[in-house]
Amino acid sequence: MHMSPDEIIFWQLGFIKLNATIVYTWGLMLLLSVSSIWITRKLSGEIERSRWQNLLEIIVTAITQQIEDVGLHHPKKYIGFLGTLFLFVAIASLCTILPGYEAPTGSLSTTAALALCVFVAVPLFGIQEQGLAGYLKSYLSPTIIMLPFNLISEVSRTLALAVRLFGNMMSGAMIMGILLAITPFVFPVVMTALGLLTGMVQAYIFFILATVYIAAATRTGKAQPLQSQH
Repeated sequence: MHMSPDEIIFWQLGFIKLNATIVYTWGLMLLLSVSSIWITRKLSGEIERSRWQNLLEIIVTAITQQIEDVGLHHPKKYIGFLGTLFLFVAIASLCTILPGYEAPTGSLSTTAALALCVFVAVPLFGIQEQGLAGYLKSYLSPTIIMLPFNLISEVSRTLALAVRLFGNMMSGAMIMGILLAITPFVFPVVMTALGLLTGMVQAYIFFILATVYIAAATRTGKAQPLQSQH
């Protein structure tokens, strides 16, 4: 049993290592890219549409509705970033049914990278919506004394996102590995199904938290950095 896909080394030259985290991450990126090109290559505006287009529209509509429900009034502006985050984490979990595959989200380096994406995107969207001066002013609200606390909040919530996703994704894999060693095969199969469900839930939670942070940063005139949620 591996504690992390980082431990699976496919190739190494000195201190340069090509581990499972890197390979599976790029594999997922390639899968998402090729799938999106293939599914959208023949989009139709007619009543009769392909099953793939119907599935795509269901996913996009659901994500768009969730973004709008959180408080972002122009969801199409954010769906590219937030939708990609959700699909990456969700597909990473679903692919665990493949033999020999380990989700890259079981590595702290991957979850930290995803959290850093949110960390960078929040101020970018906030500045785009309010302007640089308006966004920076939110750090001084309600008083300048709050500046260091608001800055700490920005960093702590990023760490919380990374550790939460890493812990939840890795724990399922560890539990199943232990059960596989001490119990018959049938029970771990049930745990695998439960792990798939857990992975989808974690993808949704990560997506919602990222959306909430962006919504707080883009709330014109009264945007304040959202306090760390633990």
